[in-house]
Amino acid sequence: MSTTRRQMMGAAAILAMPGLASAQASYPNRTVRMIVPFAAGGAVDITGRLLAERLQPILGQTILVDNRGGAGGNIGADAVAKAEADGHTILLGNASILAANKFLYRRSMPFDPMRDLAPVTRVSTGTVLLVVNADRPWRSFADLVAAAKAAPGRISMGSSGTGTVSHLTLSSVNRAAGIDISHIPYRGGGPAITDLLSGTIDMMFDVIPALMPHVRSGRFRPLAVGSAERVAYVPELRDVPGMKEVLPNANIDMQSWYSGSVPARTPAPAIQRLHEALVQVVRSDDFKARLEPLGFTPVWDESPAAFGEYLRAQERVWQGLVEASGASLD
Repeated sequence: MSTTRRQMMGAAAILAMPGLASAQASYPNRTVRMIVPFAAGGAVDITGRLLAERLQPILGQTILVDNRGGAGGNIGADAVAKAEADGHTILLGNASILAANKFLYRRSMPFDPMRDLAPVTRVSTGTVLLVVNADRPWRSFADLVAAAKAAPGRISMGSSGTGTVSHLTLSSVNRAAGIDISHIPYRGGGPAITDLLSGTIDMMFDVIPALMPHVRSGRFRPLAVGSAERVAYVPELRDVPGMKEVLPNANIDMQSWYSGSVPARTPAPAIQRLHEALVQVVRSDDFKARLEPLGFTPVWDESPAAFGEYLRAQERVWQGLVEASGASLD
C-alpha cells in the first residue's frame, strides 16, 4: 500500500472516532494568530499576509499576523512551540528555521522543530537570485567566475546573515566553481541591498522579491538563479540561467520553502482542518497570481504526515549545507 493511501486511510480512521469530527468542526472558535518570525515587509511577511487574508473567510475567524523577528527566526518559532496546542497559533516558517537552524545554533537553539512543532503543509517555494551592481563589468556568470579566479577574495557578496540561504548558496558556488568570493554578512537583507546599490559590495544572492524592484529599474543585473532550473514564472528572469546550466556537475539546487506549523500535541482534527484550509488557499488561481510575480510559486503537501516526511529529508540536506559552509551562530 502506498504511503499516501495509508495516510488517507489513517486520517479517515481518526476522523471516524467519536467526538473527533465534531472537534474538527468546532475549530477554530476564536482569533487565529499567525506568527511571522521576521520583520514586516519582507518576503515571509508578504506571504503571511496573502495567506491570512484568504484564510479568514475559509476558517470564519480573524487571522492576526504577528511579526516576531530575531535570532534567525528562532524567537518567533519558539513562541509558537510554547503556545497553547489548540491550533490557534500558527508558525509561518521556512527552510532555515525548520531544517537549518538547529545546525547553526547547536547550543543555543531554544526548541527542536521536529519535537516541538507539528507540520501542516508547505505553502510556497522559491530560490535565490544572483545579482551584481549594474556598474560592474560582468555580463554573465562566466564573467563573474573569471574575475573571481583572477582576483581571489577581491569580489564581495553581502547576505542577510551567516547561515542564511544566501550565504549557503555562495558557499556552494565557491566550492563548485573553485573560486573565493568574500562573504559579508549583514543584519538583514535590507542593509546589504543598500550597500549593493551604492557599490560598497559587488553582488548578492538573495530572495527574488527583495531584488526584483532593482532588477526592473536597471540598478541590478541578474546573472543566475540558485535553483537547478530557470525561474520561468517570473517573466523578467526567463533568460537567466539556472545552476544546472552554469555549473552542470555541481548538483546545486537551492530552494527555500515556506510552511505552516503548529505546536506539537495540537489535536489531529485541528491540524487536518488547518491543512485543508491552507491547501484550499494555496491551490487557488488568485493566490498563484499574487505570489508568482513576487518570485515564489505555490506548493502544498498532500497531508501533514507527507510534509513531516519531507521535513525529515530536508533536515539532512540543510545539515550538509551548513556543515560544508563551516557556519556557526553559537
